[in-house]
Amino acid sequence: MLTDPIADMLTRIRNANRALHDATEMPSSRLKVEIARLLQEEGYIKDYHVKKGESFDTLVVELKFGRNRERVITDLKRISKPGRRIYARKERLPRVLGGMGTAILSTSRGIVTSRQAQELGIGGEVICFVW
Repeated sequence: MLTDPIADMLTRIRNANRALHDATEMPSSRLKVEIARLLQEEGYIKDYHVKKGESFDTLVVELKFGRNRERVITDLKRISKPGRRIYARKERLPRVLGGMGTAILSTSRGIVTSRQAQELGIGGEVICFVW
């Protein structure tokens, strides 16, 4: 059975976050790097970088914690899956926790948050929710 690489990425981040690890590693792809870039811009992770390997590159995501080791990421949820794609029109972009969380969308202009999609006036495939 083929696994969903984005769901795998989100699961690795979720597990490392729950175990209070400082960083997590996963096989890299352009889509995963873009999602990591958005997570960093939105303040959910400390940093990310791509480590060059012999056969494949590895994406390293450094997690962010509060002053007393409280988690910044409460949860990550995959919305659109390979078996059931979920799309959002520009008029009906998703809001996560009434605007407290972030929805990540794949659009014709690349990977953006729902807030950026609203500003651009475009819709797209809803990849995941982060809060």
